[in-house]
Amino acid sequence: MQRRNVNAANAPQPFGYAQVCEISGAQRLAFVSGQIPQTVDGTVPDTFEAQCRLIWANIESQLKAVDMTLADVIKVTVFLSDRKYALENRTVRQSVLGTLAPAMTVIIAGIFDSKWLLEIEATAAA
Repeated sequence: MQRRNVNAANAPQPFGYAQVCEISGAQRLAFVSGQIPQTVDGTVPDTFEAQCRLIWANIESQLKAVDMTLADVIKVTVFLSDRKYALENRTVRQSVLGTLAPAMTVIIAGIFDSKWLLEIEATAAA
């Protein structure tokens, strides 16, 4: 599989993500449903950072179940309960993904459970 991140010169430049993530030669796609900040036993961490890191761990677990990793993620959609978490979300995402830069959308939305400060869905290709 070949992956090429593109940011058109005549469009706004992103910070830590790709405007276009072009994939060729992929044989499999995985669509990870919105992951929530909850452990198997139902625990929800109190802080945004802990919730965000837990969600990324949950995404990683879902990908592992289909023999993929975070390196295969090509698109991420983040649903934040409040825009005040935007910068902290970026910091945690960059900490987790390092130099990986999938295409990304962030939406400020009402979240299903009031304890959840965010939800993240992902698409991966391998």
